[in-house]
Amino acid sequence: MNPERDGSRRPDEGGSADCARTFGALPVARGRAFARSWWGQAWLKALEDTALDGEQLRLGRRHARGGAVGAVSVRPGRITAVVQDRDQTRHRSDVLLQQLSAADWDRFLDMVADRAGHIAALLDRDMPPVLVEDAAAAGIELLPGIGDLESECSCGAWDHCAHSAALCYQLARLLDQDPFVLLLLRGRGERELLDELQARSAARAVGPTDEDDEDVAAERSGAGVPAAEAYAARDILPPLPAAPPPVAVPGAPPVLGGGAPPAPGVDVAALEFLIADTAARARRLLADALSAWHPDSPPPPVLTPAQDAVRLAAAGPGEVISARLAAGSGREARGLAAAVRAWELGGTAGLAVLEEDWTPGPEALARATGKLAAAWEDGEARPRLRATRNRWTVVGGAAQLRYGRDGRWWPYRRDGGRWVPAGPATDDPAGALAGLSAER
Repeated sequence: MNPERDGSRRPDEGGSADCARTFGALPVARGRAFARSWWGQAWLKALEDTALDGEQLRLGRRHARGGAVGAVSVRPGRITAVVQDRDQTRHRSDVLLQQLSAADWDRFLDMVADRAGHIAALLDRDMPPVLVEDAAAAGIELLPGIGDLESECSCGAWDHCAHSAALCYQLARLLDQDPFVLLLLRGRGERELLDELQARSAARAVGPTDEDDEDVAAERSGAGVPAAEAYAARDILPPLPAAPPPVAVPGAPPVLGGGAPPAPGVDVAALEFLIADTAARARRLLADALSAWHPDSPPPPVLTPAQDAVRLAAAGPGEVISARLAAGSGREARGLAAAVRAWELGGTAGLAVLEEDWTPGPEALARATGKLAAAWEDGEARPRLRATRNRWTVVGGAAQLRYGRDGRWWPYRRDGGRWVPAGPATDDPAGALAGLSAER
């Protein structure tokens, strides 16, 4: 077996001292979703998309909810736990995930070191979607996908069994608490990772060391030549100077008020807000342009004016500017507030679920009803649901599930006569409803 896939490197074979962690058995989890964070749900989606037997997943959820999973050991490439069946039989179960290569880690660490917000988020035990998106743009898949989670179990199953499924469901709970668990699985412990980030950040703070070189200084002080002349003499001209370093923080926006009164129709506060937002976006675009992986990165999606209005409102510009954003995007104040909530929970996908009303085709409808049928354990109380297009509403209640075009379930609750987003998407409709019940 490939050592990187197996993840069997011991602490004394290199690496940091925190390359293995053990978590005590988690308490019983009846009546709650296994994952509330979006990255924990992505982990469960990889499991549920990979496993061939839905009955084994159902049994795995029962094991995990009933406290049958013992202490969980996490190390690069592998998680391990002992899972106990109802007849008290104990099985050692392992789930394997490919480690990142050394080159992948170099690109990831450079990307994070270039973005102070990413470091702050990780230290807050958060993994914002933009961090994963930036990593994917650099060719690094942090979260597992279909087929990425392999299982080994002493019960002899060749595919994911109830024991490995239970282990994965428990790990989702651990990922909720600490995304560094995922990074450890990918090959780096928290202390090692933070030490490397600190070293790279310090190196960037020092900057280039050739400023005292007279030849370099002379090259940088030249007045330049016309582009046509430079192109004609390309074989004799010196090489282009090094690219400028990335900008650490956006510059301070100008203060537009306090002088002459503005022209009619000009909102000074709104204009200052747009200038600050533009500066922040420009800094990020510059950092992306200077990155080594920029030539191979696809361009970011272009937002519609209505989507961009929600993005701006999510920054908290204040009541007056929010009112203008609402009016300009064809929404009223409560509608914009609901759209901002949807954006915060799922970006453009979450916004689409809020505002689109669509009817699943036969195949999508069969998948949705199949998931609903298998979501509750035998003997558990099943809510009565009324289906209307892609929406399943609890009869006589204030809870609703919306089925997204990506096959995930979005929880909604009724508030003041309208349906509003109540949480991130999940692959488990029962867990989504349980989360709604826990809020009340």
